[in-house]
Amino acid sequence: MFDSLPHHFRAHKLNADVRTLLLLRRALEKGLVNTIGDMYVLLKGLIAKDVKDFGPFAVAFYDYFLSIEIEKGETLESAVLRSESFKDWMEKYLLEEEFIDEKPSPGELVDKFLNEVHLTSFDIKKILDGQEIFNKDNPDLDDTPGENDPESDTRRLLEKAADYQGISVEELLERMRKIADKQRDAHSGGSHWIGMGGISPYGHGGAAYGGIRVGGKGGGKNARAVINDPQFYPVDTKVPLTDNNIDVALAGLKGIEEEEADRYLDIPGTIKTGLKRGGIFLPEEKEKITQKLQVALLIDNGGWSMSPYIRTVTTLFSKMDKRFAHDMKTYYFHNTIYGGVYTDERRTQFENIEKFCSLHKNYSVFVIGDADMASYELSAGSVRDWQKITERFDRIAWLNPMREAYWQSSDTVPSFRRLMEMYPLTPQGIIDAVLDMNRKRRFYKL
Repeated sequence: MFDSLPHHFRAHKLNADVRTLLLLRRALEKGLVNTIGDMYVLLKGLIAKDVKDFGPFAVAFYDYFLSIEIEKGETLESAVLRSESFKDWMEKYLLEEEFIDEKPSPGELVDKFLNEVHLTSFDIKKILDGQEIFNKDNPDLDDTPGENDPESDTRRLLEKAADYQGISVEELLERMRKIADKQRDAHSGGSHWIGMGGISPYGHGGAAYGGIRVGGKGGGKNARAVINDPQFYPVDTKVPLTDNNIDVALAGLKGIEEEEADRYLDIPGTIKTGLKRGGIFLPEEKEKITQKLQVALLIDNGGWSMSPYIRTVTTLFSKMDKRFAHDMKTYYFHNTIYGGVYTDERRTQFENIEKFCSLHKNYSVFVIGDADMASYELSAGSVRDWQKITERFDRIAWLNPMREAYWQSSDTVPSFRRLMEMYPLTPQGIIDAVLDMNRKRRFYKL
């Protein structure tokens, strides 16, 4: 079985020999490989020893196990679409599934196919509590070169994954920076260091849901943020918002915290305390805290300078519809507001500023626009309208697609920055805006 495997991978200039075959067979005998996703993870650890090997390894793997030949310069999606293995899978999938609306697009079908290809044992077995691992981990642990993570256990890590989705990306990044300061050597396996394999929330090739991928291809598609990935799907959080980095921005938006406290009469508590007082019943109240996410989106959709960003921005926030339920409202304006905003994209349905400000004060308001116009367009009346909005809503952020280096040279951007906090329209800018909003929530609750 797999006798031709070493030769095939060597043809792609990868180090594979009889020892690779022996280790693979040993893993199969011990029951460590149960899915093709397990095979991908195992062989990647055995063969791809360097970042430069990840690309050739993926090409060789898809060719050998799935007969998907990725030609030079061709995208993976294109190669998958013309492969027989995908066509056979798609035919079966479309027969078995019932579609209420329209059928999935070719791109969505390819994503579904690849998700199934990379399904690993830890996708279907017990998930470890990432919050518990995170809380018990010591970020000040010193790294001794040559020593690996003492908690490393290859078999356990192939069977279980850790779920870090309950921890914010900001917390993970802060902890990762502390660990990076201490780390002196490469690590694999375990739950602490940044490296390959294991259940650490930082690194690649491991079993961590909702972690931060550092390098690697990320076959499991479980990471919420990606850092330093030059070979596949590079994600730079400081470049303008595009289709390529929209998921990172989405992860930032998911970090919005919102809670509302209501007081209500605690009848059982009133009776119990009244009996203890000898029949003197005084009303006892309790505070009920409920999660209530409310977002208002104000989009400048007029003029050529904003046109490249409108579709991406609306796609980003529309992906949050389920999260915000019916409490996400979208409005439009051109350059600046004059007495109100519009509720439709064509700007025909006008809503005056008083009605907009009648929204609950707990709404988080995101303004999307370049804030750049002729100085005469930003009239005193328009400034007063913006002031009404900033006075009504404590949590408001302006997301600007214009390069930050040009803000100061604009006639009007500095004026808007005096009215409210402004952030670049990048994934990192969105994350920073959400972080500041959350800090304001915690401040106002104290």
